[in-house]
Amino acid sequence: MDLNTKLSPHFTLKELIRSDKAAQLGIDNTPPEEVINPLIIVCCRILEPVRNHFQKPFSPNSGYRCSELNQALRGSKTSQHMFGQAVDFEIPGVSNYEVAKWISANLTYDQLILENYESGKPNSGWVHCSLISGQNRMQLLTINGSNRREGLIA
Repeated sequence: MDLNTKLSPHFTLKELIRSDKAAQLGIDNTPPEEVINPLIIVCCRILEPVRNHFQKPFSPNSGYRCSELNQALRGSKTSQHMFGQAVDFEIPGVSNYEVAKWISANLTYDQLILENYESGKPNSGWVHCSLISGQNRMQLLTINGSNRREGLIA
């Protein structure tokens, strides 16, 4: 599998599977073949439109996670990251709230979460966004620690 394979014009497979935690723990985070198409969909329908709108390059914090890595990160047992359907990211110099607000108004998604965002600190937290090939829930959440709220809360 060529890690330099472009999944979309601006995002490579290497970026979508890169993990400092996996490297630290010696976990092979290479995805199975069936995960590649969902990763392409996430890149083309979420990451590319976001990059084009904000006109700033960025690299995802987390894309695909094998089950071993997901467990090491204490991710949800049903995490969409394990199926190549989710991505976490930030755009340098752009408020994560503004990114989430734009996505919620302009893109189709299964789940959009503004995570660990602190009002008045635009660079705090990150955006989690997932997309499936079937019926997307358009679920919008703000999560800070154990505090989970419906909607986008600044």
